[in-house]
Amino acid sequence: MLRSPFLLLFLIHLASSAGKFRRPASIASLFPMASAPSAFAPPLSLSPRTIQTLQSQRVNVEAPSTLVTPAIPSEVPPRRRSGFISGPTEPAPDYSKIHGPLGPLADEIFLRVFRSRFAQRLGCDSSLPQNDYAGLMELTSALNARYSDRLEVRRAAREILISLFPSWLPALFPIMFAKPFPVFSARMNAWATWVAGTWLMGECEVVDCDVDGGGTGEAQGLLVKRCRFLEESGCASVCVNACKVPTQDFFIHNMGLPLTMEPDYETGECMFSFGLTPSASMEVEAEVVPCLARCPSAGGMRAWHDGTDGLDEVQCQSMGVVGEEMDSSEG
Repeated sequence: MLRSPFLLLFLIHLASSAGKFRRPASIASLFPMASAPSAFAPPLSLSPRTIQTLQSQRVNVEAPSTLVTPAIPSEVPPRRRSGFISGPTEPAPDYSKIHGPLGPLADEIFLRVFRSRFAQRLGCDSSLPQNDYAGLMELTSALNARYSDRLEVRRAAREILISLFPSWLPALFPIMFAKPFPVFSARMNAWATWVAGTWLMGECEVVDCDVDGGGTGEAQGLLVKRCRFLEESGCASVCVNACKVPTQDFFIHNMGLPLTMEPDYETGECMFSFGLTPSASMEVEAEVVPCLARCPSAGGMRAWHDGTDGLDEVQCQSMGVVGEEMDSSEG
């Protein structure tokens, strides 16, 4: 089957690139609550007080050790929010025991490579071990705290996704697969996301889903049963701006394949529908979804991404600087 060589190329690329990144210098963890036992608040306890610890100038290797204290985003409930979403009532599963079909070793490789790309794009890294999921969540916290404009968060997240693949793949995939073989491409990506994404999202299952034209796509969907990324961030704004929208945009604009992601904040589920174009009403609904009751910033992140506060750009001076220079595409 074609999907096996495709995944093999992808895995070879990830494995070969894993050694290209220098382990970044690291200072004290940006989020001191990261080692707390709660499954919800850490490591994304991104209250305005936490954001205050971030540097307001571009991070580089010559960055000063002293922190410049920026204005603090307000914790006033966002103007478009009405009520809270209570979220799942059942305890979260033990994600450390959930692995993709390739096993825990492959999952660790995926985590390490993804975190390396993330840190490279952000210009800093957590002091936690490279195979620690909490370190990835600290990077997610820093990304969302850096930009008050949600469009910048989405752009950065999409760039990270692009960097995970060989440079030739996004350009050729629409021509070779997505346009001539849309059904096959949708099924292949549902399968590949299950194989390579279980470590990130938790238990997944390939299922049928709605597709463009009103039909049902057999094995074109992926059901995430209790999303680990949402569970550990505890933040709807982070879910929408650092995961849902940039992932949809990556598949639609870079891979030429429609994708709609539908997170259910009451249950923690998320439905990936490959072959289904996001509707305008669905995207508006995602923009105004209420905050989660357990949101660690108590609505402060939503207000921050709404642009109701005065920070232009927040950086993570408290983390170690990565590489020799920042990505020149930022600005």
